[in-house]
Amino acid sequence: MQDVTPGTEEQLNKEPTTAYIGFDPTADSLHVGSLVQIILLKHLQLSGHNPIALVGGATGLIGDPSGKKEERKLLSEEDVNYNVRCIYDQLKKYLAAEPGHHAAIFVNNADWFKGISTIQFLRDAGKYLTVSYLLNKGFIKDRLSQEQDISFTEFNYILMQSYDYMWLYQKYNCKLQMGGSDQWGNITAGIELIRKKLRGESFGLTIKLITKADGTKFGKTESGNVWLDDKKTSPYQFYQFWLNASDEDAEKWIKVFTFLPKEEVDILLNEHKGNEHLRLLQRRLAEEVTVFVHGKNEFYKAKRATEFLFGNEKDGSFFNQIDEKLFLDIFMSVPTHSILKEKTHDAGINILDFLVETKILPSKSEARKLIQGKGISINKWIVDRIEYNVTYNDILFDKYITIQKGKKNYYLVKAI
Repeated sequence: MQDVTPGTEEQLNKEPTTAYIGFDPTADSLHVGSLVQIILLKHLQLSGHNPIALVGGATGLIGDPSGKKEERKLLSEEDVNYNVRCIYDQLKKYLAAEPGHHAAIFVNNADWFKGISTIQFLRDAGKYLTVSYLLNKGFIKDRLSQEQDISFTEFNYILMQSYDYMWLYQKYNCKLQMGGSDQWGNITAGIELIRKKLRGESFGLTIKLITKADGTKFGKTESGNVWLDDKKTSPYQFYQFWLNASDEDAEKWIKVFTFLPKEEVDILLNEHKGNEHLRLLQRRLAEEVTVFVHGKNEFYKAKRATEFLFGNEKDGSFFNQIDEKLFLDIFMSVPTHSILKEKTHDAGINILDFLVETKILPSKSEARKLIQGKGISINKWIVDRIEYNVTYNDILFDKYITIQKGKKNYYLVKAI
């Protein structure tokens, strides 16, 4: 945890407590940064409490200024509504009620804000949170101290989130709001509004924002965000993100992103120490998170593809077991070359000419040396003679040929 209001632990130990986290619909999918919040709600649910997932259909039209150095670009109402529907579907997938546990409640703050007049909102929220109080909130102070403007739109965001908390307090007896550490100012403002207007007691809790050991942004790769939507980030790419975590990150993330008991995590950490080359920690981390987000079937496919690509397997029959989408996911980041498909017709093109013409190798002499040393494979089958001709039968999905040079160098050839 990062910050917690006094009495929070006592409240959770005293009785089943309703708590909420808000999700901002800035895109049509959540990304791995949102997983921390989802897992926090899941832990709450599994502990016998009542989770509420709020999607900000109203606040999403304003844009949360917390932790931002400049104002967000406003989205259209149509885009926000579409994003809300997509995020709803995602959250319901992860927060479905477990047997014997409480069902999550899913709400959209547009459902109550659309019926509130400006005058009513100012009387209900603006009356109780003074300008001086709001100016002392971290994100507002930071923006103003850097001599950067903050619009009246952004300034009112904190009032809207405070109103959310008060509305949920009255409707569902919600007594706890949780979020990332950048939400502390918004959370405490909601607690203040409930105290002043309703004379009620409520609580707040934040957790640290996740970072990477090398200083780069968590959840970012060369190809962009790591999304929870399998159409934006495939299960294979998702699995690879966790599998490629550094030792330092894996040690931290396995405690945050999995539901493994502490005793099991400690055993894993001890097994990993001194055997880092086996990547036991990364493999278990990747398994647990991929199963939670995408299910066991997609995890097994991603694991199998990884073993095929980076293991010592010399059997190209794997390509007959996958579809073109997974194939492209596997080879999306390898160097790509091309050759005219007609050259593979009839007798085909000699392997030496093929490797040079596709610019995979600079000369026939180097190609000959590698083939004689069994260092060239086509679609995972070792080429064991220089007389081999690449033909149409070597083309996968009517478009592609894979070449492996040595153990780890892969190339994709498009037959055009």
